[in-house]
Amino acid sequence: MRAGAKISPAIRMTLISLVICGLVFPIVMTGIGEVAMPWQANGSQVYYDGRPIGSELLTQDFSLPVFFHPRNDSASGVDPDITMSSAISQVPRIHNATGIPESFLNESLQKYRQYTLFFFGTEYVNVLEVNLYLVETYPSIYAPYIQ
Repeated sequence: MRAGAKISPAIRMTLISLVICGLVFPIVMTGIGEVAMPWQANGSQVYYDGRPIGSELLTQDFSLPVFFHPRNDSASGVDPDITMSSAISQVPRIHNATGIPESFLNESLQKYRQYTLFFFGTEYVNVLEVNLYLVETYPSIYAPYIQ
């Protein structure tokens, strides 16, 4: 038997596996995702004025004093949520920068409050959602900061 005859089935199997695992499977899974969960499959994008401004699943770079800031600890840096206590600690800064009443800022945090385990666990808020709510509620204050 020739050496090429023994290698040939291995090469054929490699090529078949490459096509199935590298092309067919990803295309089928993408198609299923687009049909079953189109919003999630496209990155859970959040829109403002008809254009995407970020993802509900990733943190955005909010560094101006008029916005709630994402986590600034040694975490991964992509978490879009902050604990309620971290958000509440930012209320005085935002009030001083914008003049928005602290009571309204606290109510906004309560409106967007979520829990890690339904109604139990740690309270948190999504920074992008709260900031977008402030922009929509106070367009005259936030107009200079929105491009």
